[in-house]
Amino acid sequence: MPETRPARALRPSGGLEGFAAIVTGGGTGIGAACATRLVADGAAVTICGRTESRLVETCDGLARAAGHGGTARYLVADVTVEDDVARLVKAALEPTGSLDGVIANAGGGGGFGPYHLQDTAEFLRVLHLNVLGTMLLVKHTVPPMVAAGGGSFVGMSSIAGNLTHPYFGAYTASKAGIEQIVRNAADEYGAVNVRFNAIRPGFIATEIMEGIPRDSPVYESYITNTPLGDVGDADDVAHLARFLLGPEARWITGQIVNVDGGHGLRRGPDFGWFIEPAIGRDAMLARTPPPT
Repeated sequence: MPETRPARALRPSGGLEGFAAIVTGGGTGIGAACATRLVADGAAVTICGRTESRLVETCDGLARAAGHGGTARYLVADVTVEDDVARLVKAALEPTGSLDGVIANAGGGGGFGPYHLQDTAEFLRVLHLNVLGTMLLVKHTVPPMVAAGGGSFVGMSSIAGNLTHPYFGAYTASKAGIEQIVRNAADEYGAVNVRFNAIRPGFIATEIMEGIPRDSPVYESYITNTPLGDVGDADDVAHLARFLLGPEARWITGQIVNVDGGHGLRRGPDFGWFIEPAIGRDAMLARTPPPT
């Protein structure tokens, strides 16, 4: 069993008064934790997602967490639909008349399996969600941040964008794509004081990752390859996102920062345990056709 991590030190709140921000995928998990951190420090936060009931529930929690004049609102939006992204940005401008920061958290995976068995439509869906969704946010949020005198954009990558994650399909390529969008945008918009960085979470205990049984070889492969010997939680990512959005990070741009307990020093997880029982070892390696 891993040793218990030391308790987090309390940090002063505040510092984002008058600051307006967007958090996509803000209804659950990492997105909700990021929004909570921002409203607690005084920001006017607009979250979006595709499920209104989750957004309503999260906004109620954000209102209770708000400090230093922070506020929260939501908009039902799909980041792969350009008109939705334009509406989102317009809504985010309403509280203060400007936009100061973006956390492009909306994303996801799917289509697990080796490449020769990938469903093309599913592969494209994941690419659109992660890569196109991030690009559309850059496209529509840069002009208002430039008009405000500058801003900060935080993309949400993954250690899968850097370490091999066999059988993750489009997810690995899409997260690597997010990182390159961020690097290029940092170069393109540095002259107008808009910063771009991305976060690479490792295993973060969110609703999505609850699908991995804690007594499985997959979970064990994460722990074995993590020097700190544990998994992270959404607040670990949110604290870094808040820092990168705020004025304390004014001289940081074009960076990809791991939040992974050191997992990036080693190797990715082994998800073969999930895949092999369904299709067989030979089919995984394209030696034989998969079972029908």
